[in-house]
Amino acid sequence: MKSWPEVYIPTIDSKYAFPELSLLNTATKAIETLPRKKKYRMYVCGITPYDSTHLGHAATYLTFDLINRYLRAMGSKVVYVQNITDIDDPLLERANRDGVNWQDLAHAQIDLFRSDMTTLHVIPPQDYIGAVEAIDLVTKKIEELKDAGAIYGVDEDLYFRVHSDPDFGSRSHLSKEESLTIFGERGGDPAREGKENPLDSLVWLAQRPNEPGWSSIHGQGRPGWHIECCAIALHYLKPEKDTEYLIDIQGGGSDLIFPHHEMSAAQARVSTGRNFAQLYVHTGMIGLNGQKMSKSLGNLVFVSTLVKSGVNPMTIRCALMMQPYAADRMWNEELLLSAQEFLDSLTLRLSQPQCAPTSDLIQDIIQALARNLDTERVFSMLQKWIDESAKGAEGGNPGELSRTLDALLGIAI
Repeated sequence: MKSWPEVYIPTIDSKYAFPELSLLNTATKAIETLPRKKKYRMYVCGITPYDSTHLGHAATYLTFDLINRYLRAMGSKVVYVQNITDIDDPLLERANRDGVNWQDLAHAQIDLFRSDMTTLHVIPPQDYIGAVEAIDLVTKKIEELKDAGAIYGVDEDLYFRVHSDPDFGSRSHLSKEESLTIFGERGGDPAREGKENPLDSLVWLAQRPNEPGWSSIHGQGRPGWHIECCAIALHYLKPEKDTEYLIDIQGGGSDLIFPHHEMSAAQARVSTGRNFAQLYVHTGMIGLNGQKMSKSLGNLVFVSTLVKSGVNPMTIRCALMMQPYAADRMWNEELLLSAQEFLDSLTLRLSQPQCAPTSDLIQDIIQALARNLDTERVFSMLQKWIDESAKGAEGGNPGELSRTLDALLGIAI
């Protein structure tokens, strides 16, 4: 599937030192350093294309864009893969509700997502893969799991034995009761009769009446959600041989920690005998005016709607980066106005021939990003620089700072 256009990334002077990047690892609940490498492999779970790109989506992809930008600025190559779950129950349900073809709905929403990512200045993934085009990969992965004794049937459907991975549950740290509750809320079927374990996850769904299906060695049907990401990640990221971890970063919103990322990691572990990701990195949820933002509440704020109303995409980008990426946080008009005022002031100062010193500021920005993407500190330092420049401080290079902010933060002025 086609990704969106490449983003121009300015170079940063080699006089600046880039420490190794440290990030919060969900699996260990600790901030850990990613060892310096020539190549990093990052997989971030993409959208299920049945609705527009809302601010929760945007916050997630901006976070991994920051990671991508930092690792590249270190001088490393980043192999970045993202999927699109372009066949799943929510998509079919929305298409039936609205009386439209599910493929037409998916294509329209994927096009809008690409447009939103381009508008927000997000670096595209090297491979952008739909579940439908990955069905052959999924069937092969199921065969590998079957060979490992980890697959069984219920009627004509196939399930993965989650406890064939001895470390199942170690990435999400939930009790059995919590796991069952969340599994049922997020697409699982813990109460289905015939399953060996309520948490076992579907890997192949036999075709149902009036639903699409694809022919395979497992019969006519379609893939389960978790196996899709496992198969796509391992095929397109091409892990090195004989390393402890198959990939460097598995990422997404915190709502994917369980069951999705736990299940995908377990399937990767069982099919390869190796640990899936060195770091599991997750972004917090975005709320609206004190409430959880969700489709069920009907209070989603869409990127495209904001842009059509005249909001500068860089304002949206700033607003979503002003607070810690891993924290649940609120979106409101005050935050948007604050971000706009900041961006206006920053643009003004960067357009002046004289400004406060910038060399130490640039190094401090790099240091802050290296410490778990501390954008809150970055924006605080930038505001201090704006204030000092407004008071007449001199000695800085506005062009160099502007290029640095574009390269590291994606703020294109």
